[in-house]
Amino acid sequence: MAPSVMEVLRAEDVTVAFGPREVLRGADLRLAPGERAGLVGANGSGKTTLLRAISGELRPDGGAVSIRGRLGYLPQVPRLTGSTVRACVDDALSWHRTLVADYERAMGRGDAAAAARLQDRLDHVGWEVQHRVDALLDQLGAPPQSAATDRLSGGEVRRVALALALLGRPDVLILDEPTNHLDMSAVAWLETWLQRYTGACLLVTHDRYLLEATATRIVEIEDGRCVGYPGSYGDYLVARVARQASREKAETRRLRFLAREAAWAARSPAARTTKQKARLQRLAEAEEQRPLEMEQGFALDLRTGARHRGTLLELHGVTKRYATAESDGPELLAGLDLTLLPGERLGVLGPNGAGKSTLLRILAGAEAPDRGERVRASRTQIAVLDQARTGLEAPDGADQTVFEAAGGGNSHVRIAGRAGASWQRGAGGTDAGFIHVASFLQRFLFSREALDQKVSALSGGERARLLLARLLLQGASVLLLDEPTNDLDLLTLRVLEEALLGFDGAVVVVTHDRAFLDRVCTGVLSFEQGPSGEGQVVRYASRQQQVRANAERRGRKSAAAAPQADRPRTQTRARLSWKETQELAGLPDRIEELETEQTALAERLGDPATYRLPPDQQAALQARAAELPEVIEALVERWGELEERSG
Repeated sequence: MAPSVMEVLRAEDVTVAFGPREVLRGADLRLAPGERAGLVGANGSGKTTLLRAISGELRPDGGAVSIRGRLGYLPQVPRLTGSTVRACVDDALSWHRTLVADYERAMGRGDAAAAARLQDRLDHVGWEVQHRVDALLDQLGAPPQSAATDRLSGGEVRRVALALALLGRPDVLILDEPTNHLDMSAVAWLETWLQRYTGACLLVTHDRYLLEATATRIVEIEDGRCVGYPGSYGDYLVARVARQASREKAETRRLRFLAREAAWAARSPAARTTKQKARLQRLAEAEEQRPLEMEQGFALDLRTGARHRGTLLELHGVTKRYATAESDGPELLAGLDLTLLPGERLGVLGPNGAGKSTLLRILAGAEAPDRGERVRASRTQIAVLDQARTGLEAPDGADQTVFEAAGGGNSHVRIAGRAGASWQRGAGGTDAGFIHVASFLQRFLFSREALDQKVSALSGGERARLLLARLLLQGASVLLLDEPTNDLDLLTLRVLEEALLGFDGAVVVVTHDRAFLDRVCTGVLSFEQGPSGEGQVVRYASRQQQVRANAERRGRKSAAAAPQADRPRTQTRARLSWKETQELAGLPDRIEELETEQTALAERLGDPATYRLPPDQQAALQARAAELPEVIEALVERWGELEERSG
């Protein structure tokens, strides 16, 4: 059946199986113009598989997909076909050149109706697109258009691919983890772009703030099917808890019915009356119903139990630059001093290429600074989760199975520290604290069937979950995490947050995930540009404090850069009134008070007990959580304005 006039995307009864495993089993999805659907589900539930089937990258085993209009698609692992970024852009804009050529041909042959239709389309998408191309590539931090694609990093490829997906202003836009490898300013820009986008969008992302800000509804893949929830991500969380509770009650009733009727059938006489046969038929139908898949969860305890006293890791006067054949290169770190203490969780922010990953490599000891020194306490153990998710391959580079990657070729593993004690009791541990790899991986939601699966065949989220399992084995006192939230499903993301909040060592994490930063990190290291254009790393107590400082800095810079002709002729400025002076004095405390409330709300909304409250109380909490960021931002802007006038 063709899509209705109001539908630009229709997927009907889509079925996809990989061997004996049926990932999608009759998934249905429809999108109308202007709808932005967030697609959620556990790692391995079939989110990427559904996107691939809709985009045409994967042919489903059953069902049908129809799309009205042009499609823009960002896959989870994009590939660029052009030799340079410019060649990729030219290829992506071929539709525009075709549109202009068709218009010119229609005008040449005097086809007024066709020319008018094509002109309307060009008026909508723009007659000249090069300026938009340049601006979009710049906003996303893409490499220069002259750059060769075979020399680009994975993050650069992804940013170019995202730009190409957005460039054509498609009627249907499909994005699989678009925020991976984007810095925070680019994520904020993408959020605004999606809010203004008039087409239909299907979005898979782990970024909860992005989902809350952009999604008009949430679609969850549950047991191979699509379940829709109207409203925002916050609305989905509330509705999902209620739906799950209702389904569990229905499953309990079904199981009780089965037990009762099976007992009756076992003792009933062999001769069946018509009434008995009908009863047996109902029993058979109940037995054939697909049982409810109970939600699986896991816990991650990274604590070592060791008593850490004093500094774990230090940097003294560390300087680092990357020289090229043409120049000395930018100075990424300039005389950096850093001390890591137990219980500290530092988030690292900054634009792409500023030196965030370089800092982690220096902290790990994988790279030496040009000047300065790194000092590690004698008992400090360091574990690294890098952005490329390496560490799961065999020493000879062979593609291992999940079982081999987890155990390093051994059948048993030993969990270090405090976490190992509880695992030894609950997961078949031996006297020496060793447990079987299968039992260990079962705690991380890897089934027995998944143990023989090749690591290369894992989804991004499954690969990340396996690496988190490996972190548990290391018993480290310092964790260095580079974009740990990329590709994680929301359940695993929550588990990681809880593990880090309870961790007894130090954490340094590079991430653009604002919700993760606000909930987990005790401080922020911000890579910024100094007054003379040099790179500098500034430490803040929180991301909100960093945002305030940046806003204040931007305000001073804008005022200093204002053209002389735009300034008042006199050098006097409107002084603050008594009321404004009082307002200015109270703003820092008011902002801090609201940020404390925001943190407490995030904690409360992350607590499952919250969703046992009456619906009106849950709705009030969600509404307040959605309102606070805008209120805080407005107060920060007001603070900067009053500060400028009071100087």
